[in-house]
Formats: sequence, C-alpha cells, structure tokens
Amino acid sequence: MTLLEFVAPTVDFARLAPFLIVIGAACVGVLVEAFVGRSWRHEIQSGLAVLALLAAMVVLLTQWGTAADINSNSGLADPVPAAITSATGFPTGSVMIDRWTQVFWLMLLGFGLIGVLLFAERSVYGGRTAFTSAAAAIPGSKSEADATAARIEHAEVFPLVMFSLSGMLLFVAAEDLLMMFVALEILSFPLYVLSALARHRRLASQEAALKYFLLGAAASGMFLFGVGLLFAYSGSFDLSSLAYAVAGEGQSRTLLVAGLGLTAVGLLFKIGAVPFHSWAPDTYQGAPTPVTGFMAVTTKIASLAAMMRLFIGALGGTLWTWRPLFITIAIVTMVVGAVVGMVQSDVKRLLAYSSIAHAGFVLVGVAGALTFVQYVGADQGALSAVNTVGLGSVGSVAFYMIAYGFATLGCFACVTLVQAQGREATGLSSWAGLGRTHPWFGAVMLISLLSLAGIPLTAGFVGKLTVFTAAWRGGLWWLALVAVLLSVAACYIYFRFIKVLFLDTPDPASTVEVKTPGPATVVVLVVALVGTLGLGLVPGPLTNVLEEVSTFLTQIQLPA
Repeated sequence: MTLLEFVAPTVDFARLAPFLIVIGAACVGVLVEAFVGRSWRHEIQSGLAVLALLAAMVVLLTQWGTAADINSNSGLADPVPAAITSATGFPTGSVMIDRWTQVFWLMLLGFGLIGVLLFAERSVYGGRTAFTSAAAAIPGSKSEADATAARIEHAEVFPLVMFSLSGMLLFVAAEDLLMMFVALEILSFPLYVLSALARHRRLASQEAALKYFLLGAAASGMFLFGVGLLFAYSGSFDLSSLAYAVAGEGQSRTLLVAGLGLTAVGLLFKIGAVPFHSWAPDTYQGAPTPVTGFMAVTTKIASLAAMMRLFIGALGGTLWTWRPLFITIAIVTMVVGAVVGMVQSDVKRLLAYSSIAHAGFVLVGVAGALTFVQYVGADQGALSAVNTVGLGSVGSVAFYMIAYGFATLGCFACVTLVQAQGREATGLSSWAGLGRTHPWFGAVMLISLLSLAGIPLTAGFVGKLTVFTAAWRGGLWWLALVAVLLSVAACYIYFRFIKVLFLDTPDPASTVEVKTPGPATVVVLVVALVGTLGLGLVPGPLTNVLEEVSTFLTQIQLPA
C-alpha cells in the first residue's frame, strides 16, 4: 500500500446502533435548540433524551446473544467457548463490541436514563428545572434577574448529557489508545459545562466547574503523555499491539512503566481516587444536584471499565508493575474518604467523600485481578489475556458499581427534595428529624445509606463481598482485610447521617421542608429502592450474567 492509498475501515453499524442512537439524539437536540420555540424545548428535549436511551437499551438487548454468537459474528476462524467472550470490532480493533462492552453499555444507558429523569424534574423547583435561566449572565446581574423572572430555561442540558453519555459508551468500547483519549474528552467537556449551570449559588457552581475543568485538563494531558510513551514502547496505539509488545522482549521497560503510570493518573482522576480527588468535593457541592448524581455514577462506571480493559486486558502481562500502584492508591483512597467524610457538615460534600471512599473499595477488586498472558498458538496469531477469579475482578467491579449506582442516585434524588425558601438545604443539621416526619423519604434514604455502608440484605453488602472476595482469591487477602476494617470505619459516616434523620430534634424555627416529588423523581426513587433491595436479597441472576464478563478473554489479533 502506498502513502496515497486509503483503505476504508469496515464499520458494523448494526452493532454500533446503541452508540449511534445516543449521539444521534444529541445532534438532533442541538437542532431542536436552533429551530424550536423556547416554550416547547424542555418537553421535546427531555422526551427525545428519554426515548433515545430507551431505544438504545432495547436495541442493545436484542443484540444480547451468547458469547459464541458474538464470536461467530466477528469472523474469527476459531470460535471460543460460550462462557468466554471474544472481540468483534471496527475499524481494525478501534472499537470492540464484546460482552464486556455490552454489560457496561447497559449499565451506562440505565443509569443515564435515571440521571436524565432527574434533569427533567421541575415540580420540586417551583415549575422550573435545577439549572440557571441565564448561564452567560454575571451572577446577581440584572440580566440574570430578568431571565429568571421570564422563567427562561436552558434545555440544552439534555444534548449535553447525551454527548457526555456517548463519550462514555465510546470510552468503554475503545480498543485503541487514541480512541480512548477522544472518548475521554467527549465525556468530559459536557460535564464541565453542566457543573456551572446551578440555578442557585451561581458563583460556587462556576468555581466548581472551573476547578473541575483545570484539574481535568491536567489529568487529560497526563493521560495523553502516557499514550505517547506507550506508543513509543509498542509502536502502535492498538491495545492488541501493546499486549504483544508487553509479552515480547527488547523494548525499554522505562517507557512502559512511565506510560503506564501517566495513563493511570488520567483514569484515577475520573474516579476520584486519592491523590487525584481534590476536584470532587467542590464539584459535587457546587454543581446542580442532578448533574452531581449523574456524574458520581456514570463517570466512575465508564472510567473503571476503560481502566480494566487497558490494565487487565492489554497490560495484564505487567501485573506486578501496576498492581503495587493500585494497592497503594486503594488504601490511601479508602482512608481519606472514610476519615474526612466523618467530619463533613454538608450533605453533598459528605456524599462526595463517600464516593471517594467507594472508589478505594472498588479499586481493591481491580488490584486483586489474577491475570496472565499466554500465546494461543503461533499459527493462530492470537494472544489471550484471561482473568479467572471466581466471579472475578471484572464481574465483581461491575456488580459493585451497579449497587453503588442505585444507592447513590437514590441519595441525590432525596437531596433535590429537601429545600428551604426555594433552595436546596444541604446542611446536615437542617435534615434533623426529616426521616420521622416524612416516612417514605426516610425509608429511601435509610435503605440507600445502609447499602452504601455495606449492611447485609442490601446490594451494597453483596457488592463489597464480591470485590473483597476477588481480592482475596487474587492473593491479596491482607488487602481484603484492610478494606473490611476501613469499610467498618466508614459506617460511621452513614450511621451519623441516619442518626440525624431519625433521632435528632429539628429546630422549631426551621423552614426546611421535603417537597412532593414529581413523576420523574418518583420513578428514580422507586427504581433506586427496588434495585438496592432486589440485588441485596436476590443477587443470583445478575451474578450469573456477570460470570461471562468475569471469564475475561480478549481475542487479540497480532500484527503481521
């Protein structure tokens, strides 16, 4: 092939349909903003987003065949057993639609739909959304006051969240380092903008967005620098070539270790792991609560999925290089999240440090990965990276994030309901006695907090059990014990919250009230409650599905 020749990539649009539906809805949403009258935009944009996510989920479920079916569609000559997934990709491995991708796509679409419902809620905010009427106006200015009085709303938050979701879907499926970076930027930039759009406390919201943007830009730069070093090491951006280079000899390990560390920084920043967590408390507190809930769940899911595809899949042969890094960060993150969370007096900051602690707990499962790399055979020209640890690190992390997602979104949905004088009341003391005076509200918060604490009969308990077990079976029994002890210590955060909700006496002069939720929020609360209790009482069906993901094999075509 000459330099002027162009070989068109092979694109399987059918298997990409869920991603194309989401990004297509985002593009249509931009056109809606341009051509539809302001009075109709909110209904059209929210309806479009909900329908697009439902359609993407339906299409994804219709493609949900057996692992052997997926393998046969990939065109591989030697099908693998049904319990092992293989990659079917486009173009030449840039994006992989395997069982791994399908599971995390379904998680992102489901929690994305819950997040969009919170975005669409208007009744708890007096007939308006949680977002500012004039994002470009100076906080406190006359133009902002005029826009608020005219009840102007920014319906473009829906295209923004759909663009962010499309980036997350691409991030999960990326089998190419450059594609990973592009997806990382697509998912990040809409979140920077959304974080600055709070209706109240505008300056705090803009400050939070600026911190998130500046630190996020630095983390993205480090990730890209790491990508460059890994390219210098392997001679390719493709993860299969990277895995092949790792299994071979002759290249400088310095480039590999440096590239590995820098790419880890970019991914650990996104999940809020210490010491890359400083953006999380301020951003969680300052951003609109629906954005905080969406970001706290979906960003972690996408980043963890990409992290495991890169480190367990492509870099599994360097396990003893990156494992100490992940062990150290997991321990420090658990300690900081648990200890600092104990002294928080703001509900959203408390949940931010709770999220940081959970990032540490889930990293215990990632660090416990029992991964090895072996040649399938020189004539097959393929390499296998297999993770076989019971339910497995991969499957246990997926279960943990589902349990965490239900509980976290349930908590943030409740935060939107507690208000004083038309604004969210996030001071912990202002929640005194609300669990007694509003039993349904107290029940949702109680179950969600108990799940985050890891109390039996909730999804959070099963999630922690699976990741700690994965670490134990991966040879890190001592890390599992440390995680159990820190998990017990972190219970203080949630029991203190529960004590305020049910045992403290409210201030007689308090104007705090629990708003009646609208239909969208009711759906979120019910789904969070049912999901948390259902997975805690009957986890078997989900764990059976995730066993396929745990038997993690990526069939990697070696370069000629």
